[in-house]
Amino acid sequence: MVPLLTSKQIHEADAYTITHEPIADIDLMERAAYAFVNRFITQYQDMEAVISIYSGTGNNGADGLAIARILCQMGYSKVNVKIAKFSDKESDNFRINFQRLSVLKITVLQLNPDFENPKEDGNLIIDALLGSGLNKPIEGAYKQLVGFLNGLTKTVIAVDVPTGFFCEGALPVGAEAIKASLVITFQQPKINFLLPESAPFMNNWVCVDIGIDKTFLKDLNVTYYLIEEADIVTMLKPRSRFSNKGTYGHALMIAGEPETMGAALLSANACCSAGAGLTTACIPNTGLVALNSRMPEVMAVIRTKNEDPNINWEAHNAIGIGPGIGKDADSLRLLKNTLANFKKPLVVDADALNLLAENKELWALLPVNSIITPHMKEFDRLFGTHNSWWQRIQTGIKMAGSHKITILLKNDYTIIINPSGKVFFNSTGNPAMATGGMGDVLTGIITSFLAQGYQPEDAAVLSAYIHGKAGDSLADDGWYVTLPTSVIEQVPKTIKWLITKKRP
Repeated sequence: MVPLLTSKQIHEADAYTITHEPIADIDLMERAAYAFVNRFITQYQDMEAVISIYSGTGNNGADGLAIARILCQMGYSKVNVKIAKFSDKESDNFRINFQRLSVLKITVLQLNPDFENPKEDGNLIIDALLGSGLNKPIEGAYKQLVGFLNGLTKTVIAVDVPTGFFCEGALPVGAEAIKASLVITFQQPKINFLLPESAPFMNNWVCVDIGIDKTFLKDLNVTYYLIEEADIVTMLKPRSRFSNKGTYGHALMIAGEPETMGAALLSANACCSAGAGLTTACIPNTGLVALNSRMPEVMAVIRTKNEDPNINWEAHNAIGIGPGIGKDADSLRLLKNTLANFKKPLVVDADALNLLAENKELWALLPVNSIITPHMKEFDRLFGTHNSWWQRIQTGIKMAGSHKITILLKNDYTIIINPSGKVFFNSTGNPAMATGGMGDVLTGIITSFLAQGYQPEDAAVLSAYIHGKAGDSLADDGWYVTLPTSVIEQVPKTIKWLITKKRP
């Protein structure tokens, strides 16, 4: 997994690399500048393009000066630099790179605190004003300059972090920050890149390796991680010879009402497709024909109004509850009955989450190591209103620990928080999957992996990744919208593909 560092940890990792590689600070910066330029030239190949580099006087500005020099040396003939000289402070690296730049024929303009907006005819703008470590909104001349640059509607490429954007922590509402077409960031994405608040400030980001010491990263006390394909390949267990349906667990999906049988069909189908040996659906009696027609592989336990279903609780290795069950008195009794009788980990989703939010006393009955799968609104119903996604993560860390559960918080980069407070961001999925019923599919997959004997945290991580990867495969094949049923069909192919990569 890719460790996602806070600003403080980034500076610690830089310092460790400088000391133990060993490498001079200025040479590490040179390596970063070359990494930036090598990625830049793969996308922006017009050497006659006018490139304006806006630099501060700290280390991010020093990066900008080094980038200007390297671009010029590589044949980009129309590079100019505008330096925001808004204080007397200059880093040593800035001074060194300014001296190195001065021997080249590059136009340099200094902007003072009371500057007038410069004439800007650049085709491309590189933002190297302020880098990581910012913990308060920009103001004064920096805010004016950022507002000016955003008003140009130019293609902007940010060095490491868009000026004004926080690497971690809640970005204040209304804060000014550069709006970048692309962010070329060093070593690993910043945590806030993976949260929805980043959307107004970057269309895309890419990481470039600058050779930070990997051993030090492993030894850091890291809270946040980005899930990679290699992690999933390692976690998945291939099926062995002489195994049978009993080997892979018996899952029960408690889902659906007469008007929402689709949720039951999708979740049960996904549970089967992800590998559960046996799948039973607890559904209303009016849904039996639909289930038998659509999914003859799935067994049924029938629910009727005002009666508890006849469930053999001991027969099931995992239960998923919630998709489409409603929120009436019968649904509440069904949830209470499940919590009272099933003591293994549950997967709690959709209507069951809303019932949990409205009946706080039920938290005491939730089995340890259960998995809850809220989207943003469900999360806030459960734990109170939040003003930012960063706040939700901090609440999630607290609640996962106090309730001893895994929280899967749905997002573009779905967030999995385990009971020990570790936070994992999923790296798969795409906008084509923004379709009703997709959450029911995810719930079925999680329940399936839980029934197969995976630990709850691993079941959540595997399911989020495979669910998104299946959707990515369809989108890569040209699908503008991927329907939940199509994703279900792709899931076993995706699992097989990932497991095959484990073989030597």
